Amino acid sequence: MNRDSLPAGNGIAYSVLDLAPIPQGSDAGQAMRNSLDLARHAEQLGYHRYWLAEHHNMPGIASAATAVLIGYVANGTQRIRVGSGGVMLPNHSPLVIAEQFGTLASLYPGRIDLGLGRAPGTDQATARALRRHLSSDSADTFPQDVEELQAYFDDVRPGQRLRAVPGAGLKVPIWLLGSSLFSAQLAAAMGLPFAFASHFAPGFMRQALDLYRRTFRPSETLDRPYVMLGLNVFAADTGDEARRLFSSLQQQFLALVRGTPGQLRPPVDDIEALWNESEADHIRRSLACSVVGDPDAVRAGMQRFVEDLRPDELMITGQIFDHAARLRSFAIAAEAARTLRPTLAP
Repeated sequence: MNRDSLPAGNGIAYSVLDLAPIPQGSDAGQAMRNSLDLARHAEQLGYHRYWLAEHHNMPGIASAATAVLIGYVANGTQRIRVGSGGVMLPNHSPLVIAEQFGTLASLYPGRIDLGLGRAPGTDQATARALRRHLSSDSADTFPQDVEELQAYFDDVRPGQRLRAVPGAGLKVPIWLLGSSLFSAQLAAAMGLPFAFASHFAPGFMRQALDLYRRTFRPSETLDRPYVMLGLNVFAADTGDEARRLFSSLQQQFLALVRGTPGQLRPPVDDIEALWNESEADHIRRSLACSVVGDPDAVRAGMQRFVEDLRPDELMITGQIFDHAARLRSFAIAAEAARTLRPTLAP
């Protein structure tokens, strides 16, 4: 990994995770234009990187062709790093991903990240449509696929017959993403930076962070553990308005629980009227890593999160229905993030 891909300085780095949400009544084209607009604002606000996530067969998410959208955002910005959070490697041939991200790194040198996930990012029927040879043990090849991908980005060796063009020699920074102990253990063994999906699946977060930090083995690309944590931030000028904005994400999860995914719904005043107790408990657990409130509450909540878990970087996300409110939320989050300082390990 190019160490320039990791932020310098004494503060906590802060970045954006964008699922390119498609609001109800809108379309994918507008969602992508909103993503570019948010990325431009994020660049001005000091965010370090802007990542887009691969999802398929999801009516409310426009980032299925992740590498294409990364190119669109990178072309419309100047400095901010742009990458995948993540590309779901079981869906793809490692050579194809190497060529795609080699192309991006050639066009936007020093600005492209490749975050890799092990899950398919969709249902099994769609996963089979993406890679028709997918079998029940395909996920078990993930470590080998990562190593193969790394080799494509390495310098060409004498006699090497298969290479990524472009890609070879570019050493595109690779991250491992996950919500389980498997990804944490693999990232530690390979000496790679690790991003945990705490913004929607925090159940194994503490065990995964402990395992990663405790078993990390330095590599040629990284000499110490580096942890990024996802955090939902819904910020507004008042706490009531922030909680109202948050209800769009809560409704999105409710639709997933009920098996009826759709476009991002407008906020509601009373989310409690829409779900039963069991659904509410499940969604609250899933979204436990969320900071919702006015600027003071957001600053305090983010500081507690950092002090508790000691991430090296925050990956801030916010599925907000109204684009102007989304821009405002990320501006408040950036202002709060600039005040955060790392906490030393006990």
